[in-house]
Amino acid sequence: MGRALNRLEEFAPAYQFNEFHRIRVAASRGRIYRSIKEVTPGEITLFRTLTWLRRFGRPGPHSILNAPAHEPLLDVATRTGFLLLADDVERELVVGTVLIAPGAVKRPATPAQFKELVAGGVAKAVMNFCIEDAGNGACLVSTETRVHATDAGARRRFAAYWAVIRPGSAFIRRMWLRAIKRRAEDRRAT
Repeated sequence: MGRALNRLEEFAPAYQFNEFHRIRVAASRGRIYRSIKEVTPGEITLFRTLTWLRRFGRPGPHSILNAPAHEPLLDVATRTGFLLLADDVERELVVGTVLIAPGAVKRPATPAQFKELVAGGVAKAVMNFCIEDAGNGACLVSTETRVHATDAGARRRFAAYWAVIRPGSAFIRRMWLRAIKRRAEDRRAT
């Protein structure tokens, strides 16, 4: 089954780095969508350990790398550096962030500004969660991350970082999908 066109294309039609993961979930779109929005770091296997390692054990302000265990992870992300780019209820949710930017580059505050940011030396990341019908009361839930660097220098800088973090990032994405599945399929949840 191929990937459906989605809002991710709108914000990251071109990219040099990406990862894609998918899982089958036996639940309604509504339950899955709520689960995507409600999953906490404490529900994602080894999330806090891997982000602690990424921070080299240093404390810091709350962020996606230092998220409280019981607060929805997407809430933390969009409050601390990620921008909500699209939220198509029960279909797709897209967030983005600027990973690398020269000091003179103004951080985008709106989805339109995010799309328009093409200055040299910039690397932007976009991540989505997409829900597709799979039949028999189930859905396929996917997450894709795309990174676009606007020039060779930003591409080289991000490539070095990506080589180090990609295995942990891929593991986190797979565990995040499993946490969504557990939450959505839990019949005790309302």
